[in-house]
Amino acid sequence: MKHLAIIGSSGGNLYNQGGADPEKMMHEVFVQAESAGIEVSYVQFIGTSASMDNISMDTKARLWTLSGKNTIGSSEEKTLKEINQMADKTDQELAELIRKDEIDGIMLLSCDPKGVNHKALTAAAEKKIPCAGTGGTSMANTQAMGCRVIAASGTTGTTNRTRAISAVSALSKEWKLKYSPIIGSSGGGQVQEGSVWKRINFRGIMMASMPGFIAMALCLALSKVPGLSVLEEVFNTLVGYLPIILAAIAAKQVSGLDEVGIVAGIVAGALSIDGGIIGGLCTGIIAGIFAYYIISLCFKYKVPGTTANIAAGGIAGLAAGFIGMFLIAPVALWVGNMIKAAIDWALAVNPILAGAIAGFAIWFAIMGGVYHAAILPIILLEMESTGYSFLGCIDLCSMVMVCAGLQLGNIIAPKKDGDRVTSIPNIVINLGFGTFVEAAYPFMFASKKIFASVIASATVTGLLIGMFDVKCTAYVPCFLAPFMSNNKAVLAVVCMVVAVGMQAVLTVICNLSERNA
Repeated sequence: MKHLAIIGSSGGNLYNQGGADPEKMMHEVFVQAESAGIEVSYVQFIGTSASMDNISMDTKARLWTLSGKNTIGSSEEKTLKEINQMADKTDQELAELIRKDEIDGIMLLSCDPKGVNHKALTAAAEKKIPCAGTGGTSMANTQAMGCRVIAASGTTGTTNRTRAISAVSALSKEWKLKYSPIIGSSGGGQVQEGSVWKRINFRGIMMASMPGFIAMALCLALSKVPGLSVLEEVFNTLVGYLPIILAAIAAKQVSGLDEVGIVAGIVAGALSIDGGIIGGLCTGIIAGIFAYYIISLCFKYKVPGTTANIAAGGIAGLAAGFIGMFLIAPVALWVGNMIKAAIDWALAVNPILAGAIAGFAIWFAIMGGVYHAAILPIILLEMESTGYSFLGCIDLCSMVMVCAGLQLGNIIAPKKDGDRVTSIPNIVINLGFGTFVEAAYPFMFASKKIFASVIASATVTGLLIGMFDVKCTAYVPCFLAPFMSNNKAVLAVVCMVVAVGMQAVLTVICNLSERNA
């Protein structure tokens, strides 16, 4: 039997997508690992009381470790600084187990390769054991250490289940183990623990809804193919359903219920569809709150489970839907139109300047933790009405394509021998999936010249996007993106090629100058 270690933290983005509840997240890993015949033999997980984006060392945290077979327990709640000191000891302990060949692989969840996981990952790099996991920045740093990463991705759009399945699938393939993913949940009438108000997270809901927006954009792109114009009607239909998608996800996440929360959200979203995605988001949250309190009240007074589910799903959905229809929808529609009008105004006044500023600022936005909270929701808001987005094009070209150019430059003329090996899988993810811009971080932070070149390339690319008035979307393979633009596929390709080419050339120049210094 293979022995797996799990290391990581509740992270920044991960906190809003399962990291806030370590026990539930680890349970999913245990279930999937057991299905593959893998034993989880070590756990070191730091869970904080808030997202790790810009938090202080005084934030309350707990250290979660393995307390029995497929169960974890936590330490006393202490400051993050104190917990890190405790984790340093478990890091050393795990490193020794790895060197003794008692650990065969590692699953990473927003780990800290430069801090509390450095010793274990150093040992993993020495022993060349397989590592798999999520967390854009952490996985990039793990690769930079020389670890044998067999599966890596950012956290955006993942769930506890998809993260567990992804890692266990990769490890099973590596170890040639038979593995059948466990799909499905137990019981839709169980109430998730924790305050219902703490589960309200706008960006988490938006990111989970992204597949719906991408599906809509794909229909729009395919409708332009001769003979497939009928798909334009499908696109128009999907546009109308986006508020329902958001409402369903919001209600499920906020209520802590499974099927019951989804039903409440669908009912509420269908009634408040005129409010657009903002209306669907707000109405879904209200439906989730109502569903939580209604089902809790039903359980308190021993109402039969079937009736409790009907009340929580049906009554909560109707009540929230009526509020959304008559109160929220008009206001939400106005707010959404104002945001889109502001972007259109900026592009109308000076598109070149608007594009350059957006390209310059977007890297600082994602490094500062602002991207997922502000930029991504606006991208989805733009896509709601047209299927493409100005900021989505900035995301794709000024970030993803520039990152790909950086990796290409490292492949052509690496600063260090190991950089070429690290950059090859990174560029595959950049170009093949339109994501994982965090792969640029280790190189940017290691060299001021590289950092400046990335910002310069992003700014120039943004300038071209504004000048050509190109709009498309991110999070799709690069070869699809031009066809998902505002009928400017050729100009979209030009912007992408300039981004990759300019950054590749600048990276080669920077690497050669620093290598010869």
